[in-house]
Amino acid sequence: MNTMDFISGEIIGIDKPLGWTSFDAVKRVRGAIQRRLNVKKFKVGHAGTLDPLATGVLIICTGRSTREIERLQNGTKEYLATLRLGASTPSFDLETEIDGTFPYEHITEEMVREVLPRFTGHIMQVPPVYSAVKVDGKRAYKYARKGADVELKAKPLVIEELEMLPSELPELKLRIVCSKGTYIRALTRDIGVALGSGAHLTALCRTRVGGIGLADCLTIEQAVEKIATCEVTYPDDFRIKD
Repeated sequence: MNTMDFISGEIIGIDKPLGWTSFDAVKRVRGAIQRRLNVKKFKVGHAGTLDPLATGVLIICTGRSTREIERLQNGTKEYLATLRLGASTPSFDLETEIDGTFPYEHITEEMVREVLPRFTGHIMQVPPVYSAVKVDGKRAYKYARKGADVELKAKPLVIEELEMLPSELPELKLRIVCSKGTYIRALTRDIGVALGSGAHLTALCRTRVGGIGLADCLTIEQAVEKIATCEVTYPDDFRIKD
């Protein structure tokens, strides 16, 4: 039987399902822990938000391990992204409908390989309006969904690797290794513009956060089952409250 010490802290890699928010995953894991410990409240958090339309590595921390969230969030991220050239959406992904079409027939694999190095190294990136970036204390996406104009400032980040994978244009597949704060949707927008076209993200999988890869992750169902069937251990300084 596996043992788990939720209070000292567990760091659990989850393969987040498509359509789930990061909070959905945290809530499900927290609920399983609360049932296992028979408590009404328990501290659980995640390191690095994934959009609902993205899948892959989501790190969930319990108990005292939540102190590690900032360190874990700063780890290098790796993604597999699928872009569609020739059309754009306001959110730069499938959350919103296509609002513009562009020529793409002129784009070749050679052109793509020539453009990609422009986006490697230390770069400045303007976040998507459909994002959680705060503007005057309010999330940018809340302005965007009301049709309000929002101006976001470019932020520095690092893209260590940007590799074109076998693709059938106008679909473009990329492997991206980048720093915290990188918006793959914004990178998609910028690559589309650099190619004299438009682009939006149609699929995204985060394959690594720091040293935790997809192979180290559990599905939500596996995590809940592991929590439900584990032997619970406690830290040496644990005391049952009267």
